[in-house]
Amino acid sequence: MNLYRITQAAALAAALLVIPPAAAQEQAGDKVDLDVLAQIKHEALQNSQVMENLYYISEVYGPRVNNSRNHRAAAEWAMQQMKAWGLKNVHLEAWGPFGYGWQIKKYYGALESPAYAALTGFPLAWTPGTDGPITADAVWAPIHSKDDFAKYKGKLKGKVVLIFDPPQLKLHSTAEAAPSPTDEEVEARTKTPPTGPRGGGGRGRAGEGEWDYTPTSLALSGPKGRTLRNEVNAFLKEEGAAVVLTPGYNGDGGTVFSTYGGSEDPKDPVPPPMVAVTPEQYNRVVRLVQHGTTPKLTFDIQVDYQKTDQMAFNVVGEIPGTTKADEVVMLGGHFDSWQGGTGATDNGTGSSVALEAVRILATMHKPMARTVRVALWGGEEEGLYGSIAYVQQHFAQRETMKKTPEYDKLDVYFNDDSGSGRFRAVSALGNPQLATIFRSWIEPIKDQHIVAVTGGTEFRPTAQPGGTDSTSFSWIGLNGIGFQQDSLEYGTRTHHSNADLYDRVQKDDVMQGSLVEAWFAYNAATRAEMLPRIPTPEPLKK
Repeated sequence: MNLYRITQAAALAAALLVIPPAAAQEQAGDKVDLDVLAQIKHEALQNSQVMENLYYISEVYGPRVNNSRNHRAAAEWAMQQMKAWGLKNVHLEAWGPFGYGWQIKKYYGALESPAYAALTGFPLAWTPGTDGPITADAVWAPIHSKDDFAKYKGKLKGKVVLIFDPPQLKLHSTAEAAPSPTDEEVEARTKTPPTGPRGGGGRGRAGEGEWDYTPTSLALSGPKGRTLRNEVNAFLKEEGAAVVLTPGYNGDGGTVFSTYGGSEDPKDPVPPPMVAVTPEQYNRVVRLVQHGTTPKLTFDIQVDYQKTDQMAFNVVGEIPGTTKADEVVMLGGHFDSWQGGTGATDNGTGSSVALEAVRILATMHKPMARTVRVALWGGEEEGLYGSIAYVQQHFAQRETMKKTPEYDKLDVYFNDDSGSGRFRAVSALGNPQLATIFRSWIEPIKDQHIVAVTGGTEFRPTAQPGGTDSTSFSWIGLNGIGFQQDSLEYGTRTHHSNADLYDRVQKDDVMQGSLVEAWFAYNAATRAEMLPRIPTPEPLKK
């Protein structure tokens, strides 16, 4: 998930809406197969492999910066697992070109004087290494706009340059992990209309935005940002900065939130090495400079640019349908991550849950009329690139809305991308008929604490894909469905941080998510008719 969006998890607390059950246009809910549900529950809860999936995705192959060697190795592993479970048409589906892959090979950082201290942090994506250990004086040169360039011209050569104001920190007065609401609280919230904007904002290519020079932000959003970021990077490089130091854009107490500093695009300027450290350590260096001390810092950074193949990929596999094999039910999550941790909660959990859901269905050997297809998306973190490319290749180009033959055969896509929390509700995208069907599916699994249908009573078109991959589908009028989850500590501890690690994932939660996804996919793949569809949008280009 990207840096500044209203997550589905947060939306659960702020904007749950149940669809009125007595709406005249609603059709009856589905009659579900409780024997199949019992089998899904047994496989999901007694024979679960979801944490084993997560172990390989995050512990062995994490982090998975898009197009990096780790990302490709993880994809090879996922395809091997799919084939072992009996899935067919397992393949990497190319899209792009994306640009360079990138990953860390070595990081060491330390304050050498006036007193030694190891620096907790990590290099920013698409920034180079140091070509061996370097020790240099620190200089504080906060850049708030291009107007500041003149102040520092000729003063940064060979220095460790701190380019942000020191973040203001405060003591924690509440727990970092949000308490999970009870089922009754979730259902009660469905009766309260939302009070603010819903969903996530759009985002573009890494760096396509205005550089937000707030003390702890490295976010870029808006049309001018990529140009400004490139100008800042070119200036720092031309001035000969040895290393650029930042406090990340969020976090404290040893947690560092940060993502990229350079660009995957070969045409963009390459900055000096860039490192994010804890805000407390960043502030210490700034205070030393402010008091007339000249701190010395040492860095030894090695990175690996993958430049030979700039095409990126999605990972795809299928359980073929029987009588309606040309109709497709999809489920998935994004497979790429950032480099601070191992990409466990963002989005190793969503990928592990999707893989476990198809494993459950494949293991049961229950005939399903429709094909069930799993997709693990690439390039989500940089702008939903993989899923946007997929829907426009397979279903319709958004500008013209000229449908391919596959468009009317895509039944639904189910998405998981909100961290470790349990599934508590499912969106019906403002479609009352769809809401009634989903309520009939969740009724027999309310013991698993998924208890509500959200999304209002009127569909609001997706103007721009943003936030997560389900919006790529709803953007072109397909059923892109998200599950709302307990937020836990996603926004305060693990999202794009050095704490995005295996141990932050709650085993019972991802087992529950696998059960729910398998159940929803099975019901969609076996019902007599395809699910009711949201409206098809008008073309952007007449």
